[in-house]
Amino acid sequence: MEGQGPLITNDAIVFGILLAILALVFSTAASNNRILQKFYRVVPTVLLCYFIPAVFNSLGIISGEDSNLYFVASRYLLPASLVLFTLSIDLKGILKLGPKALTMFLAGTLGIMLGGPLALLTVGTFFPEVLGGEGPMEIWRGLATIAGSWIGGGANQTAMLEVFGADADLFAQMIAVDVLVANLWMAFLLYWAAKPEKIDNFFKADTSAIYELRDKIADFRSKIMRIPTLSDSMVILGVAFGITGVSHLLADNLAPYIGENYPQLKDYSLDSTFFWIVVVATTAGLALSFTRARNLEGAGASRFGSVFLYILVATIGMQMDLGAVLDNPILFVIGILWMFFHILIMLLVAWLIKAPFFYVAVGSQANVGGAASAPIVAGAFDASLAPVGVLLAVLGYAVGTYGAYLCGLMMQAVSGM
Repeated sequence: MEGQGPLITNDAIVFGILLAILALVFSTAASNNRILQKFYRVVPTVLLCYFIPAVFNSLGIISGEDSNLYFVASRYLLPASLVLFTLSIDLKGILKLGPKALTMFLAGTLGIMLGGPLALLTVGTFFPEVLGGEGPMEIWRGLATIAGSWIGGGANQTAMLEVFGADADLFAQMIAVDVLVANLWMAFLLYWAAKPEKIDNFFKADTSAIYELRDKIADFRSKIMRIPTLSDSMVILGVAFGITGVSHLLADNLAPYIGENYPQLKDYSLDSTFFWIVVVATTAGLALSFTRARNLEGAGASRFGSVFLYILVATIGMQMDLGAVLDNPILFVIGILWMFFHILIMLLVAWLIKAPFFYVAVGSQANVGGAASAPIVAGAFDASLAPVGVLLAVLGYAVGTYGAYLCGLMMQAVSGM
């Protein structure tokens, strides 16, 4: 019933449910049962880790909105996983991936900037009321906050709310559109990440650089692999969460200092604590990749990172309300059409430059999902590729405010036609 709280509100119980879901998915995925093997050839494990919590949330069993688990996972487990993924990365190999990755990221940004005005114009042709409204209730003001989220992240979204002054109730509806549409697209990407060959063949894409990097990392792992001891595991966790602690320490001081003393840098989201947490953790992990710490990969560093990342996937899934589309369906039509234009532009650019689907998926998610989900999509192709998603997502914070502001102005112009 509407207005009724979730059945389970204790985060300790919710966390237990999420871990039980992950355990069930991975244990059945590793089963020798023929029926299960056929099922998982069609449905990727990461998709279930994402959608089952979404179903629990939609049915009112748990509530992503009332839970602090996503905050904990994104602020503690995400930076820890970034450290563990990047400490064994071949940075030179990533740089050899070439300019196509950056091109697809920028194509994704352009797709969001143009997709919003195009979607609003298209829907407004059939439903003129979406072009109406007065003052803070004008639809385009709310849509501008989605542009901030889909190009940069939460900090950029808040910036657009302040700049264009959308009404609080309208903003709440936009958050629902943002979360549902973005998560549906992420689910699609996770599905195809398990079998990108068909799309790559269609684009006639050269994937050799990606697979060369993947194989090189796999070869490095095989040479240093060993049975981990208790001390190995403690060192891995100590490095991961120690650097996470340092990331928070620096972010808690840097972000407010920049906000107070250099307000002009807010346009780059440099006053965002989360931005600095991600940047410091990633930078520290990359620095460790040039030291003996990279040999921790042999004791399972990236395996711990994957565990943390899948917990984050589950907490992202529980943010999704599959029934929210019924609240204001026209807004969701705009959101879905907006995402369609974004995808169309990305696929067109990918076809023109023969970019692999990996670049399409990660370039898109670096915009739409940011640092919290870009490594998840990149890691769905191969765990060793997760840092590529992080590096591109950081760019989103830098261009998010500018791109979203221009997008908002274009949607304002469309509304005034």
